[in-house]
Amino acid sequence: MSDTLSHIPDTIAPDIIIIGGVSGCGKSTIASALAQEAGYPFLEGDDYHPPENVAHMSAGRPLTDEMRMPWLTTLARAARDAALKHGGAVVSCSALKRSYRDLLQKESGGARIILLHGSREAILSRMAARENHYMPTTLLDSQLATLEMPNIQEKKVFPVLAESAPEKVFQLVQKTLKNPLAPPQQNP
Repeated sequence: MSDTLSHIPDTIAPDIIIIGGVSGCGKSTIASALAQEAGYPFLEGDDYHPPENVAHMSAGRPLTDEMRMPWLTTLARAARDAALKHGGAVVSCSALKRSYRDLLQKESGGARIILLHGSREAILSRMAARENHYMPTTLLDSQLATLEMPNIQEKKVFPVLAESAPEKVFQLVQKTLKNPLAPPQQNP
């Protein structure tokens, strides 16, 4: 009987969903709602930045890749640990470049990524309405310049237009995750 089961992996990857996009696109709102619906823990990517990164951004300076990579590694590993304990996890994280998304997927064990996007005007309006957030609106343009939209070669990365009300965006995200091209992972 063991021969017939030898093709089954010892471990099954946990269900990790990352909601990405530039600051102000609604990723934290969507990710926390998705986590609540799924019964998964929610990890706010901003909470995993070291103090130096927060100070850098608070001063209106964009992060360099060298500053982002350790943060992304820490966040991805925390997501994997949380997902292994709870069957899944939902993360909010900018995930602006393909290299960032590749690292997040590698370190998390294969996360699915929804990349929220929209016009500069729509996102700027949302950013301006936020209270008590360290990210100044002056960094939006640098984030938009850094943003690399996924192409067909990126596996398990799906763009979703986020210019509607959060409820509508949430519905679009749900439909995208149910899409046969983005099947949910199976957990034991």
